[in-house]
Amino acid sequence: MAATERPQRRDLDYFDDDHDHDHRGHEHGTSSHPHVHSEESLRRIVNRLSRIEGHIRGIKTMVQESRPCPDVLVQVAAVRGALDRVARIILDEHLTQCIARAAEEGDIEAEIEELKTALDRFLL
Repeated sequence: MAATERPQRRDLDYFDDDHDHDHRGHEHGTSSHPHVHSEESLRRIVNRLSRIEGHIRGIKTMVQESRPCPDVLVQVAAVRGALDRVARIILDEHLTQCIARAAEEGDIEAEIEELKTALDRFLL
């Protein structure tokens, strides 16, 4: 492709899927309780992350091919938005499932502290 040709622009909503959230949790080493995602929830999140991974490879190719910087930045913005949407799904599932369960079990303070710590790192 010649340097003056513009690559086909992907739509910024490229990563949007349905937003069904069936969270049963996920295993991670810092939690005070087990998290178990439903198979459907895991599939949706992993599929989104796989598409993001592919999109990042596409950005890498664009850089290697010396594509115009504004075009690369548009694609970076699309990936950032897609990652934010994945984070939103995970946060939504955590609030509706884990926090609710912790409240029922009388463990809400510890769960909220854990969430605050995660959000502090996420929002930096």
